[in-house]
Amino acid sequence: MVWVPALIEVGLGTLALGPFLIHRLSVGRWRKNRPAYPPGNADSTALPITVLLPVWNEALVIEQKLDNLAKQNGPSVNLLIIDSASTDSTLNLARQWLEQHPKVFEHSQIIEMETRLGKSRAVQIALEALEEQNFAGLVCMTDADAQLPTHGLERLSGWFLDPTIGAVGAAAQRLGGLAQEGAHRSMFELLREGESAKDSTPFLEGSFMMWRSSAFKAHQLYTTANADDAQIATQVRLNGLRSIHDCEVKFQDIAPSTPEGQARQKIRRAQGLQRLLLRHRKQWWNRRLGNFAMILRREAHFHLVAPLLMAGVGATAILRWGTVMWIGMPNGELALLHGGLAIMELFGLTAWALHRNGMRLPGLASFGAILTGFEHLLAAMWTSFRGRSLHMWDQHTDTRRLASKRNK
Repeated sequence: MVWVPALIEVGLGTLALGPFLIHRLSVGRWRKNRPAYPPGNADSTALPITVLLPVWNEALVIEQKLDNLAKQNGPSVNLLIIDSASTDSTLNLARQWLEQHPKVFEHSQIIEMETRLGKSRAVQIALEALEEQNFAGLVCMTDADAQLPTHGLERLSGWFLDPTIGAVGAAAQRLGGLAQEGAHRSMFELLREGESAKDSTPFLEGSFMMWRSSAFKAHQLYTTANADDAQIATQVRLNGLRSIHDCEVKFQDIAPSTPEGQARQKIRRAQGLQRLLLRHRKQWWNRRLGNFAMILRREAHFHLVAPLLMAGVGATAILRWGTVMWIGMPNGELALLHGGLAIMELFGLTAWALHRNGMRLPGLASFGAILTGFEHLLAAMWTSFRGRSLHMWDQHTDTRRLASKRNK
């Protein structure tokens, strides 16, 4: 009887992890063809830039953020702040800073929301305002706690000299946080690079990304879900232009400093990506999208199918051990099969336990990141099943406190 759950466990594990290996090998080949530099710069593209800055209770970091934007190389830009009904001094500090630095931005505007409705709705309101103003240029969205490199706006805008590119995102350089974040981030960056080189990546970092105003319209944003950055990146590609990741431009932000904080952040993000992929499920097999349809299918497997398969692996492992305890240890080849699976299970459990508790060991980090990712994806599925949306969330106060001390 041991061989039945053992074979099911092996089969489910292969179905869950096999596509990861295939995609990892694929992106390794694809990223060799990625361009090293954008074809132009801010001057050559000659497109006006509006910086979209969504804020909510950002008093600790808003002045630091505006100082950072003031140091950007390249031409002057417009600034559009959308405030989600802050209850602290965010807006007062922003207005004071703008009064003291009247020449930093070509034009500045602050939109105040009466009630907090989530970041996605705030972004939509800001984009609707730009559309009413007939803005035709580049929109750069950035978070209040993200510090951009001085060449950041200039570099990202240079990609738009290529008429096929509709959106570009930068890479995250997370400060603080736990040791395992590096493994997760390295794997994420690798996938985005490869997907961009092959066609487009459906996921970009909303902390620092840029897109053509004509490539995405405000009504295309699903406001009762989060992952607004991935929504924009995916829709830009569905609208006919490419969404790419620039691994050479790195913004800095602060990662949550506790395992609980990181888990909360990743579960929220996971739910947004899952809901995005489900909404676009008809595009997984759309031949018109070419390679992007393949990328969507694989990402759908990673975010929706593989976590359920791995849950099945865990259930059949428990069943196998229960069978062994009931009928005794098998002999011969079944003993070897059971022993081999036991070793792999111990390896997996160790990698998962170390990673989720902020510890990192060579050889275990990447696998631990994958298994912990499955845990967060399953938690996000359960949250959605219960009818709870995470598009409204409590701020990570520890990251804001640390960010406010970053340059002091």
